[in-house]
Amino acid sequence: MSGQGEAEGVREAAQPGAAEVTATVIVNAPAPRVFAALTAWERQSDWIPFTTVRVVHGDGGEGSRIEAVTALGPAVLRDEMRVVHVDAPYEVRVVHDGRVLRGPGVMRCTPMDRDRTQVVWHEWFHLPGGVPGRVAWPLLWPGSKFGLTRALRKFARLVELGDLP
Repeated sequence: MSGQGEAEGVREAAQPGAAEVTATVIVNAPAPRVFAALTAWERQSDWIPFTTVRVVHGDGGEGSRIEAVTALGPAVLRDEMRVVHVDAPYEVRVVHDGRVLRGPGVMRCTPMDRDRTQVVWHEWFHLPGGVPGRVAWPLLWPGSKFGLTRALRKFARLVELGDLP
């Protein structure tokens, strides 16, 4: 894809879609440490089930390309994204711009008292499949919410134990 065509594709994907999922966790660690663990992209494989994450271009900061491949048996979902904004240690924004998963996402770290940090992970996906995709989303949403919340809880445990980043 040309530079201009790629930029247009990212702008289109950056528009919020109809599918929205949010998960939150409180981590007993200071925000800079939590943020570093959250943006240690390839270590996300340690806490997101069935998923391998890798940086395919860049250093993991703004402009980097990240790929997350989730495989469960024969089913494989490739999530391609670009890091579009980093405000360490508070926020990182991505745009999912692959063929199936498209839409913006944000991970926020909010410092709290006693060196605790609230992590909020929010995604807005465009639903593939037209009307069938929109009809299926209410059935898929609870599993998406549960899976993301469970992953963030594991993330919190690993940070608190010192296993991340």
